[in-house]
Amino acid sequence: MLELLSGLGAGIVSGTGMGGGTILIFLLTFIIGIEQHVAQATNLIFFVPTSIVAIIVNLKNKNIDIPLAIQISIFGIIGAIIGANISINIDVGILKKIFGVFLALIAIWEIYSLLKEYIFKEKKHTKNIFIKKGK
Repeated sequence: MLELLSGLGAGIVSGTGMGGGTILIFLLTFIIGIEQHVAQATNLIFFVPTSIVAIIVNLKNKNIDIPLAIQISIFGIIGAIIGANISINIDVGILKKIFGVFLALIAIWEIYSLLKEYIFKEKKHTKNIFIKKGK
């Protein structure tokens, strides 16, 4: 049952374009107890069909910059080859730590972005209040 819920949750996040694979790796390793290398490889298989569906939906909605996507994909393939070879040769403990740091950096960036957006909106709102009162 945990596997089904993990796949469903990661699929929903993946469909939104927010990195369902990251969620899936976390769920597979920490909740289900699968070894890190196996979780990451399983994520690669999960990624193919979920990406195809997301691509079709986004192509229909004209949300993809095709020339940019082609450029990024070419270098992404090169990076994937390099990354897969690095991952295979790294100890599981170190790989988990690298993944944890990666997740922490994403969390810090998201918190920073939200705070920046909130502060910007707050300043804009405050400015509008002073403009209205000054009339």
